[in-house]
Amino acid sequence: MAAAAALSDLPDYTDEHELFRSTVRKFIAAEVAPHHARWEEQGVVDRSVWQKAAEYGLLLTNIPTEYGGGGADFLTSAIMVEEMARGIFSGPGFRLHSDIVAPYILHHGSEEQKQKWLPRMARAETITAIAMTEPGAGSDLQGIRTTAVRDGDHFIINGQKTFITNGQLADLIIVACKTDAAAGAKGISLILVEASTPGFSRGRNLEKVGMKAQDTSELFFQDVRVPVSNVLGQEGRGFALLMTELPQERLLVGITAVGVMEAAYEMTLNYTRERKAFGKPLADFQNSRFRLAEVKTEVHVARTFLNDCVARHMRGELDVPTAAMCKWWLSELENRVVDTCVQLHGGYGYMWEYPIARAFADARVHRIYAGSNEIMREIIGRSL
Repeated sequence: MAAAAALSDLPDYTDEHELFRSTVRKFIAAEVAPHHARWEEQGVVDRSVWQKAAEYGLLLTNIPTEYGGGGADFLTSAIMVEEMARGIFSGPGFRLHSDIVAPYILHHGSEEQKQKWLPRMARAETITAIAMTEPGAGSDLQGIRTTAVRDGDHFIINGQKTFITNGQLADLIIVACKTDAAAGAKGISLILVEASTPGFSRGRNLEKVGMKAQDTSELFFQDVRVPVSNVLGQEGRGFALLMTELPQERLLVGITAVGVMEAAYEMTLNYTRERKAFGKPLADFQNSRFRLAEVKTEVHVARTFLNDCVARHMRGELDVPTAAMCKWWLSELENRVVDTCVQLHGGYGYMWEYPIARAFADARVHRIYAGSNEIMREIIGRSL
């Protein structure tokens, strides 16, 4: 049988990428796997794992070296996401920090902002978050109510955000605000807010169904005063910047989904070979073989589609509708595949000590964040 498709099939994949994968695996084995269960209990990872990741050179890998990054390509980010997904380790919010927040600053920040923040982020001296979602505004970003009112050389921010990844640990937050309440999408701006700024406070660390080791928080802004120079890009251009960067975020969801599916298939195949019923391994029953055959085929098709999306992104050709297709279809398929794998595990598949149970709980939110799948269908539909 032919070998399964993988990122290594891409023409840009080199021996250096394989060495990087080896480094990531060593890091996960030493610094993540032994602690993840404890992080799930406490609802947040240790800050020290961020420092260890920096020491291994795993943060901001595809940010230019002049800003303290690794100077590599997007494949390093894909490898990092994939390896974490394969271990069902959702705790460390490295992806959001390195591959979502950092590109906003790199692509849209002033030279002063880039020089100030990116090196600190690469060294894990500054942990970051991005605050878009509000209690009354999720996928509909035009509906946000957090305001930033101009007062001389400053903005005064008031509002509330929720479901913010890295919310408990973040030292710097990109905040989506209304700087012109009457201008709709054109009235949204992105503003950098340091967590030490008076008036900023963190709410509770939210208890979630899955992704239990990753801190997800409410954030509050009460008369938070920040300099006008903290605006990212131009005032009123925030919505456009969000639309520019969201395709990569949605691709990252797809990479996670495929990594989880591949892991779920492997662990289920091994389980059904070892677990016996009526005197023979589960894998010897026709139902098990047929379900595993379906999963293997679905995962192979998913990987092939994902690799095409990654290759397009590497060439700068991943458009908004294709990124939406990637996020929607792969996250939907992930949930179906993992559900099948839980069923083949029987009662053990519902036990938290088995990774397949964590995969099941973690996967559900992939259909919601980075834009709900209903919004993905709308984006695709509008492009027809």
